[in-house]
Amino acid sequence: MQPLYDPEAVRPMWEELAQCGVTPLRTVAEVDGVLAMPGTALIVVNSVCGCAAGSARPGVTHALQSAVIPDHLNTVFAGVDREATEHVRERMPEVQPSSPSIALFKDGKLVYALERRHIERMNVDEISGELEKAFRQHCARKGPSVPTEVYDEVAHAQQCGSQVPRFGG
Repeated sequence: MQPLYDPEAVRPMWEELAQCGVTPLRTVAEVDGVLAMPGTALIVVNSVCGCAAGSARPGVTHALQSAVIPDHLNTVFAGVDREATEHVRERMPEVQPSSPSIALFKDGKLVYALERRHIERMNVDEISGELEKAFRQHCARKGPSVPTEVYDEVAHAQQCGSQVPRFGG
């Protein structure tokens, strides 16, 4: 499937997660590879919408500064990594397909999810707090994901989805 959005136009929207150690997954094989690994895997279904910019991505990056974090940190981008995003959604059938959403898997099984319907009602601190609780319950890796001085330099992309150009290729 071709991307809906210009991948270069959304670059700042995934780079802010990458600055905190979150690796993009662009293919079904990459998703399967991460979910086949033992331990916990965070997968953020990223998007161009305002609640992704205003609260989801900043909430995730803040939560990754916690003392306990998932073993594997990943993201797929709805509207760009379309097959990978659809595959992640297939792996969480009890969750309504939406973006943004945040899923925590343990040994390949979904153990926690924040759906868009939750995220759009939460602020950054609430999202971070909910994720930190899930991390303490299910994860064992010592955090933070990046040193404080790196986190302090994270540029949160505040671009509105309505301004993101469609993919023309």
